[in-house]
Amino acid sequence: MIRLLLHSEDIDLAALLAPTLGSGFSTFFERRRDRVRELISQGQCDVLILDLNSSSYPIQQQFEFFDEIRDFGVPVVVMTDDDSKATAMDLVQRGVYNYIRKPPVLPELKIVVRRAHEFAVLKRELEHERQSAICSGCDHLIGSSARFQVVYGLIRRVAKLDAPVLITGESGTGKELIARAIHNLSDRKERPFVAVPCGAIPDTLIEAELFGAEKGAFTGAATRRKGYMEEAGNGTLFFDEIGEFSAYTQVKLLRVLQEREFSRLGSSQLIPLQSRLLFATHRNLLEMVAEGSFREDLYYRVNVMGIKSPALRDHTEDIPRLAQHFLKEYSRLFQRSMSSVRPNAMALLLEYQWPGNVRELENVIQGAIILSDDDTIQPKDLPQTMQHPDLLGLGDSLPGASFEEQMRDYKIKLAHAALAECHGNKTLAARSLQISRTYLHRLIKGPEEDDDPLSTATGT
Repeated sequence: MIRLLLHSEDIDLAALLAPTLGSGFSTFFERRRDRVRELISQGQCDVLILDLNSSSYPIQQQFEFFDEIRDFGVPVVVMTDDDSKATAMDLVQRGVYNYIRKPPVLPELKIVVRRAHEFAVLKRELEHERQSAICSGCDHLIGSSARFQVVYGLIRRVAKLDAPVLITGESGTGKELIARAIHNLSDRKERPFVAVPCGAIPDTLIEAELFGAEKGAFTGAATRRKGYMEEAGNGTLFFDEIGEFSAYTQVKLLRVLQEREFSRLGSSQLIPLQSRLLFATHRNLLEMVAEGSFREDLYYRVNVMGIKSPALRDHTEDIPRLAQHFLKEYSRLFQRSMSSVRPNAMALLLEYQWPGNVRELENVIQGAIILSDDDTIQPKDLPQTMQHPDLLGLGDSLPGASFEEQMRDYKIKLAHAALAECHGNKTLAARSLQISRTYLHRLIKGPEEDDDPLSTATGT
């Protein structure tokens, strides 16, 4: 079914179209521009019809409005009479899919709308194929935003080279996935990829873990064992969170990188270091160099080429694809038949700041699948801090507001959040906050003096 949104101030036109287009169309009418933007941004519209003649806005403002909504990818059909035909042609040149005459001939309107929808679907499929070609070999990296295009380009540029690469970015942004993508696109892809958890190895074991050990080299060494460097062979060796290495370990690693050889504990036999070296960190290594906690000479050894993994808040346009990917993956794992994320829930995902990045999004989708009562994720299935993002802090308070004003503002936010959580039931909301129903009512009505904030909820 094609979801057709009519933006018009002509109520009679809406009454004509809705019942006559037939079962293949779901037609809804909206006069307000802000509401049209909201519906399109939330993915609730397949084709938009703009009625030029009923609009009270000047032509230039109509052009600007179209320019705003064009980037959402929804095909636009302009409805116009003969007097506005020149304007309609100008809009077609700006990217409008087509125009039709007003009043519309229904068979013609159906054909134009269907073709506009088919055009949009085909365009999305071609874009998906293009992105798949660009991202081929990039393992589980998901993203088609401009920021990720830069990452893909750098991955392809460095993959065939043996230069060390330093991958930076916040925790949860997929730095190891970038490292694996470099390995998969390199000539070493059929050889081992070995990840070293730098922050998880104590100094007392670091040499044995990195270089290996001969039998009897230390207490408990019952057999000869290979270290990470020997296991990697001529594959790829990935040092995850290199910034966690102690000063002692940094010295050991620097010497190996300089000499390109190492030896097992308890042995003097030198083993050549043949693997490709990749490094990752969420820390600012330059700041650590300035502080003296990371060796400058080691920094320049590991940072021959740099790739920054973007934070999720910097490429939110990738959230729908990421969410759908995790929904599919964990629905299968949890044996749930889940189909989609509701538009109003997706809007909350897009508004959230994601301090935990993609790893946090993955966790949120898992929890939502478990909590969902049907085959879709709804706002109620998301964490409370996402349903009421203003509860994260007092960031919305006016600059310079007094302590009392900020506290009053925060209480009002808590009251509205509790009321929403209790589906408008004031008695339950008051009980959940452990305040009286009367005090809750005053908070909801507006800023009032704090006369009894902690009184027990006894009202009904």
